[in-house]
Amino acid sequence: MILMNDFRAESAEVQAAMLQGVQRVLSSGWYVLGEEGRRFEQAWAARCGMAEGVGVGNGLDALEIGLRVLGIGPGDEVITTPMTAFATVLAVQRAGAIPVLADIDPRTGLLDPVSVKRCLSPRTRAVLLVHLYGQLHAPGEWQALCRTQGLYLLEDCAQSHLARWDGQSAGSFGEFGAYSFYPTKNLGAAGDAGMLVLHDPQMAERARCLRNYGQSERYHHPELGMNSRLDEMQAALLLARLPFLAHWTARRQAIAARYRAELQQSAVRLLAAPAQGQSESHVYHLFVIACAQRATLQAHLTAAGVQTLCHYPVPVHQQPPATDWPRDPAGLLHAERHAAQCLSLPCHPGLSDGEVERVIAAVNAFCG
Repeated sequence: MILMNDFRAESAEVQAAMLQGVQRVLSSGWYVLGEEGRRFEQAWAARCGMAEGVGVGNGLDALEIGLRVLGIGPGDEVITTPMTAFATVLAVQRAGAIPVLADIDPRTGLLDPVSVKRCLSPRTRAVLLVHLYGQLHAPGEWQALCRTQGLYLLEDCAQSHLARWDGQSAGSFGEFGAYSFYPTKNLGAAGDAGMLVLHDPQMAERARCLRNYGQSERYHHPELGMNSRLDEMQAALLLARLPFLAHWTARRQAIAARYRAELQQSAVRLLAAPAQGQSESHVYHLFVIACAQRATLQAHLTAAGVQTLCHYPVPVHQQPPATDWPRDPAGLLHAERHAAQCLSLPCHPGLSDGEVERVIAAVNAFCG
């Protein structure tokens, strides 16, 4: 079976680097908020072109802490997409704010600015972009919209590691970028991990306070915080894996280029390619197609030895806790249609050329 993710396919060189990182931590005797974490915070913030990085327990916590640092909470509205992992909206709700759901652009699956404008209200404080599937698209338009409306622009970068637009990294266009390093991400740990990247050192200091019980210094708690600290083991593993990320990203992009060139589109639809001159804007955390006969296609691919997944088959507004949340008054029809048809093909960097050819052949056999 060709898997969506296959960690066993990683090279001996990667495994050896990770084991060295583990050994460093065990030898140090320091497991939380130590040197490994500080080194990874600095390294990842630098990769993102940001002044500060604050390591936290996971991507959801990164979003929640970022919202709290900005003072977004009870009574405030944050406009975002229903086509995302539930963690995005859960972070808004946990901060005490209200998620407001706008529709997507069916060509990309990304948030639609026209729909966002219909969702604006006097209580709107921010627009939370989700760089879905690894796509960074037209950030300048979002900056202009938020500037005109007096709103914060926020970025959920859980799927967009190393994505760039005009040479500028995902996470650096708004007030903050929130990253997840869950194992399946383009840069993944061996467990949960996350980071908030910020421009402002004072905001970063408050984020560090919030992640550690609201503690400004030992035993002094000026505010109520949470327990969300990037542990030393995961930081060391991420430091070990970071030098390989550019190569892995290039491999994902090469696989995606073959899919775009060779997949027949009589029964499936490909999402829009990156804008002209912006090849670095899509890092293909997922390669997603749409098919009106998704269940039949998925069964066909399984029989052909190709694993697939749906990201995400139930949009946020159809989840039981979210049915009463505000949304675009014109409806969320594009999101609903996309959720019913989207299917993710294997696109991880461990795929061999032969496996890529097998995926293409299996999809094309269905299309034929």
